[in-house]
Amino acid sequence: MKGILGRKLGMTQVFTIDGELIPVTVVEVKPNVVLQKKTNETDGYEAVQLGYEDVKEQRSTKPAIGHAKKAGTAPKHYIREFRADEMLGLEVGAEVKADLFKAGDVVDVQGTSKGHGYTGTIKRYNAHRGPESHGGSKNVRHIGSLATTGRNNGRIEKNTPMPGHYGAVTTTNQNLTVIKVDAEEGYILIKGNVPGPKKGLVAIKTTVKPVKEVKVPELISYKGATVEEELNKVEEAINEELAGK
Repeated sequence: MKGILGRKLGMTQVFTIDGELIPVTVVEVKPNVVLQKKTNETDGYEAVQLGYEDVKEQRSTKPAIGHAKKAGTAPKHYIREFRADEMLGLEVGAEVKADLFKAGDVVDVQGTSKGHGYTGTIKRYNAHRGPESHGGSKNVRHIGSLATTGRNNGRIEKNTPMPGHYGAVTTTNQNLTVIKVDAEEGYILIKGNVPGPKKGLVAIKTTVKPVKEVKVPELISYKGATVEEELNKVEEAINEELAGK
């Protein structure tokens, strides 16, 4: 297992040489720094502590500055631990870049979901609206009766769907495929959506599902070639596929 921290930038789409469109999320992955290694002897478990994004010393604390200096780096904005057996060989102060993963890896992405504030039951729990006909109830979007569980003592059961704070919780999208990795530019393209708003922090980890790697199609590359040349390649690939059928 392995993991890395990054920022969700938003969604876009890429095309394969066969003309297939793939929706992807762009995750910016700047170099992570190993701040500490947890061991069974000293901590009771094995893990690697990564730091992401520098913070000015005047905006940090003395303990955080001292902790970062042990790794020979600046204090970090985000610090997370990964119980990653594949990363235990890294030394304190080492940099972890986007090429830790490769195209075809299956990952789980953890982040904080979008916050929606105080929300009613229709949006929060997909509840039904009330009757809106003439002469009907005026209770259209309000919550209905709560203490009707058969006890006849007005007791409201735990976990009853009610209005309240919605979103802004830690959530994980599992079984997502890495489509492309560019360590030089510092980004990873992941098929589908990942949790959180734009510029939200995300943690990319090897999936807990059985399948850890899949085959991904070749993408169109616009480096060193004109758009017309790439379109011609796509047209040739489609014609070959149609001829084979």
